[in-house]
Amino acid sequence: MECAQYLTRKLCQAQHMSSDSEPVTRTAHAEPVSAGTLRVAPKVVLHDHLDGGLRPATIVDLARESGYEELPTQDPAQLGRWFVDNANAGSLVRYLRTFGHTVAVMQTAAALRRVAFECVEDLAADGVVYAEIRFAPELHLEQGLSLDEVVAAVVAGFADGQRAAAAAGTPIVVGCLVTAMRHAARSTEIAELAVRFRRDGVVGFDIAGAEAGNPPTRHLDAFDYLRARCMRYTIHAGEAFGLPSIKEAIGYCGADRLGHGVRVIDDVELAPGADPAASSFPGAELGDIANYVRDKRIPLELCPSSNVQTGAVPDLASHPFNILARLRFRVTVNTDNRLMGDTSMSRECALLADQFGYGWADFERFTVNAMKSAFIPFDQRMRLIDDVIKPGYAVLIG
Repeated sequence: MECAQYLTRKLCQAQHMSSDSEPVTRTAHAEPVSAGTLRVAPKVVLHDHLDGGLRPATIVDLARESGYEELPTQDPAQLGRWFVDNANAGSLVRYLRTFGHTVAVMQTAAALRRVAFECVEDLAADGVVYAEIRFAPELHLEQGLSLDEVVAAVVAGFADGQRAAAAAGTPIVVGCLVTAMRHAARSTEIAELAVRFRRDGVVGFDIAGAEAGNPPTRHLDAFDYLRARCMRYTIHAGEAFGLPSIKEAIGYCGADRLGHGVRVIDDVELAPGADPAASSFPGAELGDIANYVRDKRIPLELCPSSNVQTGAVPDLASHPFNILARLRFRVTVNTDNRLMGDTSMSRECALLADQFGYGWADFERFTVNAMKSAFIPFDQRMRLIDDVIKPGYAVLIG
């Protein structure tokens, strides 16, 4: 892949964009960190929900085709605004209610395949070179599809999208994570589904849903099944419920990664008056859980905008991303739900650059962190790091 030549061409285009691409943060590097350059920088996303990333126009189309009449509006622009406004709830439980509309229009194989295709298309257009997209098959059975038919439709859509992206000159690799809902009782069945499709694009497993009252230890049989078959998995933890959910996820359930994990900061004590945007945190003391997460290099799938929307943090300035990054936790940047946050990987990176002053070397580290933490084989991870990510950032750094 001629990554350096491709990025050079895209950077020239970015420099001639409108004022929307004015630098977010000026650095001494050859290329400023800007909206335009961030868009073409190679990016990796590990935490992105399929049912949280639909295009508003697609929701309207699918609702019309299926006869779904519960949308708050038929106007795509207004609908997109509705999702953002209602996701800004300050509560994970209220945030999750917005998914009722997206899941409702994803109940046929054709709809699932279209949504999966468009997801890949949108990510590739945003400069994402590797993505792991998750969804809960058990939520898509209302019109008679089987679990296997649901997964087959989604992975087919991902394959369609990857072919189209390659043809468009924006190649992307996509892996699928199947998710079990933590309040339900189908996790072992979904774990079996993940293993069944491991040769067809499924690279891992997840559990998601409201954390309070639904500890991950309810699903130990599923995790035992996956470990016995060498299948990787992540667990939503430390988003709404704090350190206890993180301890259960890593101590009892053996999670390879933490979905969000933002509340690990509760086990970090900083010096009095420490600025969250500082470049170092001398005197920081880590508790047992935080030390374990850092020492074991357990990846944190941090989702800055979403964490503000759900109330995990009060605002971006208070987000512990920078503290955790400077203390050398394995932090990664993620979108969570692009529809609900009206966001993208480029936007998440721009927000972090604006808030914490990051330059290209920082974003290269976060991207390599994510790629090292992906659930595909080692040689494939290293190929993307050595042939795509590092050459891409070399162009940007100059």
